[in-house]
Amino acid sequence: MNPFDYVTAINYTKKDLMVDDETEKAYQPFLVNRSLSYFSDTVHISNAMNTKHFLDKKLQFHFLLNITRKKKRFSKWEKPIELDEMELVKEYYGYSNEKARTALTVLSAEELQQIKRRIDKGGRR
Repeated sequence: MNPFDYVTAINYTKKDLMVDDETEKAYQPFLVNRSLSYFSDTVHISNAMNTKHFLDKKLQFHFLLNITRKKKRFSKWEKPIELDEMELVKEYYGYSNEKARTALTVLSAEELQQIKRRIDKGGRR
């Protein structure tokens, strides 16, 4: 079963999906809690479940199912920054990880290509 089916059940359909051992094994609390943490009305509930990670999966699901208000919620997950681009910026400017992350938000794709050409030392890859 798709882990996001549980999120849909918690947020919108309010249907109990924990009907047997197989569906309980398919439940992944980390993914469910992470997807609920993107919304201001469910972030505290998600954090409460993170602190009670030792509870059975069925108990966690039923808690979230019954305490969360019915509402359509959708958000895209944040994607990690490309490490290659961050390494380019760190080498070119001599920045730390934090400064390189900040610089990547300002630099355009053309500027990154220009930095890549300037740093390129030639040879095989």
